[in-house]
Amino acid sequence: MAEEPRNEQDRDADAARLRDLEARIAALTPKPSGTSPMGKYEQANLAWRMVIEFVTGLCLGGAVGYGLDYLLGTGPLLMVLFIFLGLAAGIKTMMRTAGELERTAGRSPDEAQPGQAPGRDERD
Repeated sequence: MAEEPRNEQDRDADAARLRDLEARIAALTPKPSGTSPMGKYEQANLAWRMVIEFVTGLCLGGAVGYGLDYLLGTGPLLMVLFIFLGLAAGIKTMMRTAGELERTAGRSPDEAQPGQAPGRDERD
């Protein structure tokens, strides 16, 4: 195990070496290129996420409605109602995801304003 710094000068020297190492690593790290803020795979993942959110809202609404219809004996009335509620919830969730993409498309997490969480906008 490495020995601990013995005094303030050792700590300052270690801190300077660490800053130098970080600067060299940052210089050698490849920067993202291209016009799109996301790669093709990230965009595909986002599209699948939106589809899954939509279908999940529909399926959960249908399942809850069917379960209530079965328990209450009301026929397909509650199932149809909850399918529409699930549809609305799925669309709302998809729109929120699209809004997140729109807010963070041109901005990296490092560019967030002071006092603001990365990827957040003042509208949140």
